[in-house]
Amino acid sequence: MIQTALTPFSSQLGQTLTKKKITVLQINLGKRCNLACSHCHVEAGPKRTEELTPEICEQLIELINRFPQIQTVDLTGGAPEMNYGFKPLVETARASNKEVIVRSNLTIYFVTEFEDIPAYCAENKLRIVGSLPCYLEDNVDKVRGHGVYNHSIRALQWLNQLGYAKNPNLVLDLVFNPSLPTTDKFSLAPNQKQLEQDYKKYLKENFQIEFNQLFTITNLPIGRTKLYLKNRKIDQPYLEFLESNFNSETVENLMCQNELSIDYLGNVYDCDFNQMENLPAQTRKGEKITVAQLLEANSLDIIEQVQTANYCYGCTAGCGSSCGGALV
Repeated sequence: MIQTALTPFSSQLGQTLTKKKITVLQINLGKRCNLACSHCHVEAGPKRTEELTPEICEQLIELINRFPQIQTVDLTGGAPEMNYGFKPLVETARASNKEVIVRSNLTIYFVTEFEDIPAYCAENKLRIVGSLPCYLEDNVDKVRGHGVYNHSIRALQWLNQLGYAKNPNLVLDLVFNPSLPTTDKFSLAPNQKQLEQDYKKYLKENFQIEFNQLFTITNLPIGRTKLYLKNRKIDQPYLEFLESNFNSETVENLMCQNELSIDYLGNVYDCDFNQMENLPAQTRKGEKITVAQLLEANSLDIIEQVQTANYCYGCTAGCGSSCGGALV
């Protein structure tokens, strides 16, 4: 490997990463999911029961209603559609004309009690970001389970029939994750624009599927990915690989600077990855923050400094990585 010892990410930056005005509220509704994907940093699955409570849901509804600066409400999980509060939060945000993103595994549409979700998303003009780690069946099923690819293809065809990727108000994006490494021969995600063209060509020619954009997202060494890397004793080499590809040009566009990440207990984080690693956002006095405190302070902008850790190299390696794909 190029590196022999990891430079702490905060030292690599050489400056404090500061918060900008908050415009994005990303809410993790819980860990309930119909899948248990091998790369899931949330460690969600069918046996998990943690989800939003009615009390926290009401606080989030008030937050969305009170602050017009929130432009986007980004709902994730688990399978966000399965967890408590999904529809009330959607309807609150759409009533005030905010963009709503739902990060979907797509297969949830074929689970009993959730077959209405595609039509519901279309009716409410939700932007769907669907997980499809590869356009080839074998690669997807290895990561997400047998049969997931075929269900995902059927789901995308269903969304196209409802007008997704055809009606400008119905946006359908897909997410690519690289395969998890089996040795210390690591690689970053391919060029996002080129891979998007490959996806579009293959899905159109084979399944008549259309979508808007492809987002390439680096596997950060947290959650199940971290356990996978540790079991193969390549967790430290992987971090060193990410560090060796650090790109300072990505820093300006890091998603943690203008978003708040909220967990199902109402705790506040700078990003979803910090949430999963239990690294909470802090006030100027170093205190942890909850949704209730944001309401009491009557402000979303009470955080000065973004909390960082060494896994942040995953967001700043190569072309960068975020919930909206490459950063440069």
